[in-house]
Amino acid sequence: MERPIINPKKSAGERAVEYIKPGMIVGLGTGSTAYWAIQTLALRVNQGMKITAIATSTPSEELALSLGIKIVTFAEVDHIDITIDGADEVSTALDLIKGGGGALLREKIVAAATNLYIIIADQHKYVQTLGTFALPVEVVRFGWEMTTRHLQKLGCTTAMRLSGKEIFISDNGNFIIDCSFTSIEQPAMLHQQINAIPGVVENGLFLGMADIVILGDNDGGTKVLMKAG
Repeated sequence: MERPIINPKKSAGERAVEYIKPGMIVGLGTGSTAYWAIQTLALRVNQGMKITAIATSTPSEELALSLGIKIVTFAEVDHIDITIDGADEVSTALDLIKGGGGALLREKIVAAATNLYIIIADQHKYVQTLGTFALPVEVVRFGWEMTTRHLQKLGCTTAMRLSGKEIFISDNGNFIIDCSFTSIEQPAMLHQQINAIPGVVENGLFLGMADIVILGDNDGGTKVLMKAG
């Protein structure tokens, strides 16, 4: 008898939704892992749980609305109780690389407004040191060529983010440059260096922001990691 196929992202998303209580304002992440959290949350909402949500991208907002989740904006709320989002890499220090889905700027705005920031991922995203996944950097269109040259001086190779054969445009109307460093030994320093470059809007290093990381495995189990202190 064949073993059932288990999606570790789905397991992590389901576990994260357990932290959400009625009446909360919930941040909805972007990407293939956050998708499962939104689906699970929608089941709770359709069973009568009352929550409101802020989405980090147009696709997540459209998905949430289609499933009956009420969406609000920062004009209506001044904080977020819980955000559930994915990550492209999670280090042993619980630092993150995010932005593979192209929503890093909105994701960081939402994360900074959140009381409890929960990251969900499959176990293969958990690494000793960040950097295997290319670091996304959102840049304004004007002068992007020069901005890219400045990024390359930090020791990375760069690639313009594409969507098919076209240049990828973020929800904010910007370009994304994917920067391959191989290994990021000093993420805090790199974060400052990148954001000091004129033309950079934001980068995908999320440092010290994750309160809880939930890792799903191929057996259907989850491992919960907590921020120190």
